[in-house]
This record gives sequence, structure tokens and C-alpha cells, in this order.
Amino acid sequence: MKTLQARLHAIEQLATGIQRFEFRPTDETAWPAVCAGAHVDLHLAPRLSRSYSLVNAPGESHRYVVAVQRNATGQGGSRYLHDTLRVGDELQISAPRNAFPLEESAAQSILIAGGIGITPLWSMAQRLAQLGRPWTLHYATRTPASAAFAEQFVALAANSLGKVILYFDGGVSDQGLDLQAIAQDSPANAHLYCCGPARMLQAFEAATAQLPPERVHREYFAAPPAPAQDAASANQAFSVRLSKSGRLIPVHNDTSILEALLDAGVDVPYSCMSGICGMCTTGVLGGVPDHRDHVLSDAEKACGQQIILCCSRAKSPELLLEL
Repeated sequence: MKTLQARLHAIEQLATGIQRFEFRPTDETAWPAVCAGAHVDLHLAPRLSRSYSLVNAPGESHRYVVAVQRNATGQGGSRYLHDTLRVGDELQISAPRNAFPLEESAAQSILIAGGIGITPLWSMAQRLAQLGRPWTLHYATRTPASAAFAEQFVALAANSLGKVILYFDGGVSDQGLDLQAIAQDSPANAHLYCCGPARMLQAFEAATAQLPPERVHREYFAAPPAPAQDAASANQAFSVRLSKSGRLIPVHNDTSILEALLDAGVDVPYSCMSGICGMCTTGVLGGVPDHRDHVLSDAEKACGQQIILCCSRAKSPELLLEL
């Protein structure tokens, strides 16, 4: 996959445990323009590539900016950014990709964020202000000190058709925002966007289940816990066949398709390793996928023509992949 050569230009502390990282080209080349809701993949180290939402003003092409919360128990991406990367360091990044696009023609946009899930919504709010569209933000964090971009949202709302409602719950979930009430009170022509912890996303999906699916948008920044499996539903081994070479690669019960491909020397793009970014989406030409991701829509899963390699498996003994 084509990547861009970038240099870390600046680091800024935004909130407790959250830093802003600004990357610029190593030469005078203009990058693809930023669009609301998009993310980039930062290639930090061998087998350490992570996706982060862009917080730039949409339309910018001279820099890419992300905001990252340090997660001491995560898979290492945020720790590498906070603890290892320094201004002047160079790395490769992807061009922007967008699995969480903004519907710019919506008469009303309702933005809902929990914690660091605010990042894609900041870019969306900036775009809505550019367009002169009305928007409302519901933003929940534990404390004011942990609310990244809160002041910027308030200032943007004062100079646009925006409204900001902040919730500081101190870690007590029933003192936070009421997703059911927000969904029920939303105008009939409103589009709703949510990004936050897995529990918030699951509550959001339940609260909006009766709304037209085209008006409901969500993006996970961390995969929800996998349901416990009994012995009958434990992972079964299967094989994947590569359509371009005919090569057959076994996938053991304790190995993902992505891991099996990488171990076999097959070069495939990937990032989150947990089924939330869509970077490793691959076409399926034969066999029946067992979808376990949080990227594909229900219709796309039912169609069975794509699979997320890092987490999904097979219901059939073999899958034929478009690789």
C-alpha cells in the first residue's frame, strides 16, 4: 500500500493523558485533503500500525493532526506515541480513509462522544460550521480536565449554528448522558453520530434501533469484549486459498486469518488488529465468512463478499480470498 513520508512537527498536551500530534510532509508535497470523519494509519514499528482519527479542519492538505489518549493496557500504539516518538522523528503514514463519513446535506447533525471518541466529531463540527449547518454535541467525560477540545467546541458553537452539552460523570455511568432520551428527542430529519467506549456504542445502537439505519452512524475506537464461547462454538480450524496464486494457507483455531497470512509471508495491509478500522478488508470469492467485526454493515455481512481478516473467521472449511 502506498504510504506518505511524514515528520512529527509538534506535540501539544490537550487534556489529562491526551496529546495532539501534528505530522507534516518531509518535502513540499501536498497530501490528500482532510475530510470530516476520516482517519490515517500510523506505521510506528514493525507490526505496529494503528489508526487514528484526523482532527484537522476539513480541506487541509499541508498537515495531518491526530489526538491520542495514552492507554497503559492497550496494544502499544498510544504508548509508543506518548513515550517514544519525538518532534523531528520520521515515519510512514497512510492517506486518509473514511469509514465514518459525515452526511453534509443533513438538516441537523447530533454528535455524541465519550472520552477520546471526541476526535472524529471535532473534524465533523468544523465541517458543519464551514457549511453553515446546525449541529449539537453531547460530550461525556469523567472530569473537565479529561475533556479534550471542549473549549474549542464551545468557541466554535458561539460562531456557528452549534450547541454544546457537556457531561462530567465522575466515572458513574448513570450520571452521564441519556442516549435513549437523545435518540427519542432527535428531529425526524437528524443524523446521529456516536464514537466512544464499547459500552457507549452498544447503548447507542440499542437506543437508535428503531431509527432509519441511514440516519445512524457509529465508530468504535476499541472493540467490545468478545462473547464467551462454549465448547461447541469454539474456533474451528480452516484454510484460505489465495485466488491470484492458488496458494492454500491453514488457519489454526488459535490464529487469525491475518496472522496466518503474515506468518506465511503474504503482504496485506492492517492496522487495529481488532476489527474496528477496516484496513484489512478483503474480497471473498468463495466460501462462507464468519463475520466478527464492527466495520461491515449488516447488509455487507449478509452478502458475504468481504471479510475483515484480523478478527473474522470461516463457517466453511475453506475461503477463497481476493489476494
